[in-house]
Amino acid sequence: MDLSHIFNSKKVLVAIFCTFFALTSFAKAEEHTSESGVAGAESMTSEEEEDITKIILHHISDAHEWNFWGHGEHKVSLPLPVILWTYKGMVTFMSNKHDGDEKATEVFEENGIQLVNFHGKYYYPSETKNEEGNYVALDENHVPTNAKPFDISITKNVVSMFISMTLLLLIFIGIARAYKKREGKAPKGIQSLLEPVILFIRDDIAKPQLGYRYAAFMPYLLTIFFFVWINNLMGLIPFCPGGANLTGNISVTLMLALCTFILTTINGNKNYWGHIFKPHVPWWLYPLMIPVEIIGIFTKPIALTIRLFANITAGHILILSLISLIFILKSVFVAGFAIPFVLFINIIELVVGFIQAFIFTILSALFIGMAIEEHVEH
Repeated sequence: MDLSHIFNSKKVLVAIFCTFFALTSFAKAEEHTSESGVAGAESMTSEEEEDITKIILHHISDAHEWNFWGHGEHKVSLPLPVILWTYKGMVTFMSNKHDGDEKATEVFEENGIQLVNFHGKYYYPSETKNEEGNYVALDENHVPTNAKPFDISITKNVVSMFISMTLLLLIFIGIARAYKKREGKAPKGIQSLLEPVILFIRDDIAKPQLGYRYAAFMPYLLTIFFFVWINNLMGLIPFCPGGANLTGNISVTLMLALCTFILTTINGNKNYWGHIFKPHVPWWLYPLMIPVEIIGIFTKPIALTIRLFANITAGHILILSLISLIFILKSVFVAGFAIPFVLFINIIELVVGFIQAFIFTILSALFIGMAIEEHVEH
C-alpha cells in the first residue's frame, strides 16, 4: 500500500514541530484544580486522609522533579531545572536545592531574589509569618495570594513531552523513509506494525470526515492521534520515563484543542462562515441563531479540552484511590479486593487510552471537515 504521499518528511516535521513547540510553552502551566485540591486536603481533620489526598494529588499534578519512590528525606528523585522570570530577571536553580522546606517556613535567596517554596510552587515571601508559621498569605481556600515569578521551568510534564516528541520523530521519520525505500513492496518492521493504525486513521477518520482533501490534514491527524495515544500509555507506567500525567494536564489538552481550533478557523470556507453569520432560518431568528452559532465556534475546542482532561485524570484518581483503600481501612483483606481491581482498571485504561486518542482525532477531523465542506444545493 503506497502511503508515501501522506508520509512526506517535510509535512511530517512541520506538523510535529508546530504542534509540540506550541505545547511546550503551556505544558508547565499550573492547574487551578490542583491548587484547590491541595488546599482542600490541608483543611481535612484526619491527618491520614490528608496525607493520602496529598499523595493522590501529587501523582496527578505536574512537578519540578521526577519522583521514583519515597518521600521527604528518603525520597529518590530526578531533580529538574527551575527557571523563574522575576522582576530582576531570570533565576535558575535545580529543584532539589530548595525542596527541604515546602511549607514556606523559610525564605531562601537566589541571585538577590527572595523566594519561598510552598507545595512545589515558588512565591515572593510575605514580610512576616502568618499564624501557621508560613511566609505566605492564604485566602479562605488556603491558596496563597502572594505574588509569584513567571514559572517557565522544565517540569516533569515538559520532559515527558520531549520524550514523546522524540518517539514520534523516530516513528514518523522511520516510517516515511521505509515507504520511500520500499515503495510498492510489503511493509516490514515497525512499518508493518503501525500501518493498520495509519490505514484506520486514513480510511475511518480522515476520508469520511474530510473527503477528497483528507491528505492535506493527515500529518496533523496522525500527529495528534499518536501524541495523545503514546502519552496516555506513558501515563500508566508508574516509573520513569512514564508516570507523568501529561494528557491529564488541562493546559496541554487546551493547547491541543487550540491547534484544532486554529486549523478549523483558518480553513473555514464561505459556506462555513455563511452558516454562522447567515444561518438558513427566517431572518427574524437571526438575533437568536447568530449568537448561538458564534458560541458554538468556541464550545467545540472547550469540549475537546475537558473531555480528554477529565477522562484521563479520572482514571488515574480511580486507580490511586483503590490502592489507598488498603491504607485507609488498614486491612490486608482489602488488598485482596483492591489489587485485582486495580489491575482490571489498568487494563481498561489501556483501552481508554486508545479510545480517547481516537475520539480526539475524529472530533478534530469532524470540526475541520465542517469548515471545509462544500455547499450542496438542496
